[in-house]
Amino acid sequence: MLYFILCRLLKKTSPRNQASFNGKNNPMPNASTALTGKALLNKVKELSHLPRRETAKACGYYSTSKEGQVRVNLTDFYDAVLAAKGVPLDPSGTKDGRGREPTFRVSVHKNGQIVIGSTYTQEMGLKSGDEFEIKLGYKHIHLKQITDSDDEEEV
Repeated sequence: MLYFILCRLLKKTSPRNQASFNGKNNPMPNASTALTGKALLNKVKELSHLPRRETAKACGYYSTSKEGQVRVNLTDFYDAVLAAKGVPLDPSGTKDGRGREPTFRVSVHKNGQIVIGSTYTQEMGLKSGDEFEIKLGYKHIHLKQITDSDDEEEV
């Protein structure tokens, strides 16, 4: 809080003084030299007594507006800390981004039909024309694939 009050007071003075002030009369690191990896983790441990914003600023995760105001990029800072700790940030990056995830659930349509999507048939390696035997149970339906060897055994 004290930092923001001091920044407002300095805003009335020269912008040069404001850009180089971080609450301790020390120049802040350049935003283009934001820390990453082990260096970032070490700096975060070293500055654990400071508030989050001050820690992010000291690690280089900030930008300066045209008016000379400093904005802390907490999202980038958090992402960098997680990446440095080895936490995967984008688990969906391996997919092609098309389609939906299979839910392994189907519902009965208004006309009474149950449609099984192509995702499931592709996963099972089914081809067009494959046949199934339907076995009804209590609150369930089993589909048993009919193969050529099954037909020969019945004869």
